[in-house]
Amino acid sequence: MSILIKPIITEKATADSELKNCYWFSVNKRANKVEIKKAVEAAYGVSVEKVRTINVRPDRSTKFTKTGIQHGKTNAVKKAIVQLAEGEMIDLYSNM
Repeated sequence: MSILIKPIITEKATADSELKNCYWFSVNKRANKVEIKKAVEAAYGVSVEKVRTINVRPDRSTKFTKTGIQHGKTNAVKKAIVQLAEGEMIDLYSNM
């Protein structure tokens, strides 16, 4: 089971990494905070202070087309916000 799926790079996540030393990751839905902490420390070689998780529900949509009503939904994801110790940092742009 792969814990870390990919880093999330948005304006909000970039601002958090610069100001609060927090990094956002998309993680496996079944992973807990202890597993996420160990995975980040092993992958990037940093010390993690705090891990916060968010379960994002799927968005449902309805489209009215010529052939009838089409229903759909996006996938549910789990996000983790990882706060690193003072003086630590992750360079996400060189690892891509």
